Amino acid sequence: MDLSIIILNYNTRQLTLDCLQSVYASTTSYRYEVILIDNNSSDDSVEQLQRHYPETHLIVNEENVGFSRANNQGMRVAQGRYILLLNSDTIVEPDTFELMLQFMYSHPEVGASGCKVVLPDGSLDKACRRGFPTPSASFYYAFGFSRMFPNNPRFNQYQLGYLSPDESYPIDCLVGAFMLVRREAIDQVGMLDEEFFMYGEDIDWCYRIKQAGWQNYYYSRTFITHYKGASSRRKPFKIIYEFHRAMYLFHRKHYRQHYSILTNGLVYAGILVKFSTSLIKNKMLR
Repeated sequence: MDLSIIILNYNTRQLTLDCLQSVYASTTSYRYEVILIDNNSSDDSVEQLQRHYPETHLIVNEENVGFSRANNQGMRVAQGRYILLLNSDTIVEPDTFELMLQFMYSHPEVGASGCKVVLPDGSLDKACRRGFPTPSASFYYAFGFSRMFPNNPRFNQYQLGYLSPDESYPIDCLVGAFMLVRREAIDQVGMLDEEFFMYGEDIDWCYRIKQAGWQNYYYSRTFITHYKGASSRRKPFKIIYEFHRAMYLFHRKHYRQHYSILTNGLVYAGILVKFSTSLIKNKMLR
């Protein structure tokens, strides 16, 4: 088996059905399997998925175990030489798998790769090619320096706005919405860290893969469409909490030992302030 595609579903029945339709409509010479994990959806996702795509390997959880743990469930039964994490709210192009696997087979130094990810309006999903969120990169991003100086590499360490999205190159970090990982790299660094519930696990994985000597690569020759939720929609408290908790976990795990007590304290204080501000803004949304 060349490719194991792992998709996580949680109350996204129609999005997942549309995603699967695009997956099975792909034109590729490679053999692939689809593993779908349902995280205890309360809609009729399981029934509809079984009805429309019985060939999919379906794992049904009795509770919502989060993104990392559910994807690890899929990886444990996957048979492919490459593992693809694919969001349920994405649509792949017919040539996406063919081109991405061709690239991976011809570049053995690459541990993980991702394609261009676009939003429904055609703009780039900037999360698809990022730098690691070091304290300086996070500072420049949080305080708007990256927007004020979009072509300056120093101020755009995180979103890499100075690089063309139409070119291909090694980067620090991919996005979990589409992340193609070599089996050998997973065997070396391990699977997703389950301490991350639903954010930050992709950054942590990319960090470990790069630290182990592999390249993470942004490959722009093909793309997928990512149907993210509307930014104006009010979010549950747990979503906001887990997003900011992931920032804390990543810094504590990878950067704390490299910085002074003062710098670490400022980072943690900044995360707390951002968390509080996000809660207030969310409360004001209709």
